[in-house]
Amino acid sequence: MNTELLGVIATYAITLLIAIPLGRYIARVFRGERTLLDFLSPAERLIYRVCGINPREEMNWKQHLKALLTINMIWFVYAFFLLVFQDRLPLNPDGNAAQTPDLAFNTAISFLVNCNLQHYSGESGLTYFTQLFVITFLQFVSAATGIAALIVLFKAFREKTTTKLGNFWEILVKTNTRLLLPLCVIIALVLAFNGTPASYAGKDTIVTLQGDTVGVSRGPAAGMIAIKHLGTNGGGWFGANSIHPLENPSYLTNMTEAIAQMIIPIAMVFALGFFINRRKFSYIIFGVMTAGMLLLLIPSMMSEMNGNPAIAQMGIAQPTGAMEGKEVRIGPAATGYWSTITTIISTGSVNGFHDSTMPLTGLMQLVAMMTNCFYGGCGVGILNYFVFIIIAVFISGLMVGRTPEFMGHKVEAREIKIAALVALLHPFLILAGTALSSFVITRQPELGWLNNPGHHGFSEMLYEYTSAAANNGSGFEGLGDNNIFWNVSTGFVLILSRYLPILGPVAIAGLLAQKKHIPASAGTLSTDTVTFGVMTMAVILIIAALAFFPALALGPVAEYFSLYL
Repeated sequence: MNTELLGVIATYAITLLIAIPLGRYIARVFRGERTLLDFLSPAERLIYRVCGINPREEMNWKQHLKALLTINMIWFVYAFFLLVFQDRLPLNPDGNAAQTPDLAFNTAISFLVNCNLQHYSGESGLTYFTQLFVITFLQFVSAATGIAALIVLFKAFREKTTTKLGNFWEILVKTNTRLLLPLCVIIALVLAFNGTPASYAGKDTIVTLQGDTVGVSRGPAAGMIAIKHLGTNGGGWFGANSIHPLENPSYLTNMTEAIAQMIIPIAMVFALGFFINRRKFSYIIFGVMTAGMLLLLIPSMMSEMNGNPAIAQMGIAQPTGAMEGKEVRIGPAATGYWSTITTIISTGSVNGFHDSTMPLTGLMQLVAMMTNCFYGGCGVGILNYFVFIIIAVFISGLMVGRTPEFMGHKVEAREIKIAALVALLHPFLILAGTALSSFVITRQPELGWLNNPGHHGFSEMLYEYTSAAANNGSGFEGLGDNNIFWNVSTGFVLILSRYLPILGPVAIAGLLAQKKHIPASAGTLSTDTVTFGVMTMAVILIIAALAFFPALALGPVAEYFSLYL
């Protein structure tokens, strides 16, 4: 077997070996059971005391959402003003300028919502101060916010009937102290010992083998890169992200970063089963998500490893596959694997330029973000999948002529309306944004957004809104996006596509949890069967296909067929 394929298989296998026990650990932490990190309790109590928090005060779902939205709004204001005035703050050895208000608006929102859509280059667009106290800070708390919202859902279905869903502040703090920080220390050490910078020195000057004098940016990058992957954030310390040789120096660091971005999304699936004592249910969810990943991964890797057919028609051999936009130290197989996992789990980091991938791979990347529920980001992946579960339960109930039920609670009109709204919001934001940008650029081509005309140029605009709506952050970088139109329009897409898909599932879970529990009977629909898993997959594929196929046909599908004409 090809050694590149073995590397990919080994990476995923190690991910599972870590994720399963990690899921058990996460369940124990949030069930309040003893763990190895209980020695951190005094530090947590100090945080509660300083902040005036009573961690034993139970909240209902409305109180959880109020706390979540309030603290996120405060973080946005804090981040915006630091970015606007970063040139006047310390830790700026390279003398980088402040961000413009529209760029700061986009950047603050993007990192607040765990998207990390970067309309700037990390080396020149930020200072060490804002990299640490805005970007790295938000990468921790945005990941913790998504996990905290998911734990509310866990607690809602653990009891038969309840309105007591834990304390948001306790969950937020413990997510950072018991989960994110310890794992980040390990990942950062691996990166630092393999060549990733971890100092506060400014740019260094080197002379290349060609005799050119080059300034090389540095900085305390290792810790930020660790949380960027672990928290499914994705924003790069360097503009080239994990393509950059200092951000991702070797195949070992490539494996480390690929594993880091997968372990929490997968672990949360298993944590659900451990937490509510329904392991079979979590296995079905894992099976559907893994099947969805493989449907996207296999075509991507085959496309990248087989090379470009247009080049092959010229009689030029491509023994190493399609290498445009890829690093030799990583190779096309690992790049194809990364391009799939980074789009299904909303990390958005890149180890090869997505704009240079083959059209079929670009199609798979778009579909991954359009479905937006195969593993998904920290916490929000299962929240997105939960919406499709509710729709599948409703359709299944209609098919058998029975009132839909989930976990012993009737799913009624209010819950279905919320689920339908969340499911339709995603394609609406993507397609409306793409239509608007297409209209503007056709009327004012002098704006010069597109470096690539035709099908690929359309794909670039479609990708930008898809990435923003999926809280992903990757991009087809042929698009010139650092301007008022893109900063503002994607900023509003980022807000709506982050918080409504969190509010909806949490509200549904809270509403169901407070209803009277109905014991299972012979007519109860089992949601922990392969049949229901297939039904959920069908709902996901049908909704995504019906909503997005026309746009995909104009972009990557048309580009794919143009290679053979």
